[in-house]
Amino acid sequence: MKSPTRKIAEIVEPQAVVEGAGVRLKRSIGGHALNYLDPFLLLDHFQSTTPADYQAGFPLHPHRGIETVTYLLTGAVRHRDSVGNTGEIGPGDLQWMSAGRGILHEEMPQVRPEGVAGFQLWVNLPAKQKMSAPRYQNIHSSEIPIIERDRGASVRVIAGTVDGATGPITGIAAEPSYLDVALAAEGSLVLPIPLGHSAFAYLFDGEARFGATERTLVTAPRLIVWGDGGSVEVHAEKKPARFLLVSGKPLNEPIARYGPFVMNTPQEIQQTLRELQQGTFAQ
Repeated sequence: MKSPTRKIAEIVEPQAVVEGAGVRLKRSIGGHALNYLDPFLLLDHFQSTTPADYQAGFPLHPHRGIETVTYLLTGAVRHRDSVGNTGEIGPGDLQWMSAGRGILHEEMPQVRPEGVAGFQLWVNLPAKQKMSAPRYQNIHSSEIPIIERDRGASVRVIAGTVDGATGPITGIAAEPSYLDVALAAEGSLVLPIPLGHSAFAYLFDGEARFGATERTLVTAPRLIVWGDGGSVEVHAEKKPARFLLVSGKPLNEPIARYGPFVMNTPQEIQQTLRELQQGTFAQ
């Protein structure tokens, strides 16, 4: 029996926030409208050609119990962390950092004429992996396969599999799919999503109709939360559209959050704060 196509469960308008040392962002997961979409804890969209909006960046700060995913569309971001990783990501590149038991890192957007644009997604780690060793995957744009569909859809496969092409990000507990989808005017896309997985689309350019039956017209920027089902359907009209399509397996575990730390109990958060005070964090 064929699984039903997913319907829209919620449409979220991103909130303007300021984070780090003064970076202006649009937040659609992790804010008042949508606090958590298991296993996704946060989605931020940054885009500006004004240096004052982003140049202060995110100086050295800690993380524990989560994975941070930074995907860049424009510009450059330099990374440095406490386990010796350094590097720079540019347009189309991605870094997937598993903080595990603890890491200190900084992410500093570089001032360029084209500015900077991209996304940061936080993915929760299951309890059994929260105190694992930190891990860092730096993916160059050329490593990401691109699938061209005959109905005007182009799909960059960062994680997951589309039409037999598997993205370079592997070994993630949430079994994620992370796709960058571009639809030409009057283009359309139908893609399978595993039953039971949480799924969202983040429309960041243009407009499109989401859903197989309701075909709700959505204009960027908006986050579309999908209900359950076996596939999703999106149609562009006279304008092209571009969106992230992300899904992952819910952990169904309790969470305790405090800024950059996400654990399972308040006691684990208190332990983390003690380690910071004692200088033993990320050692």
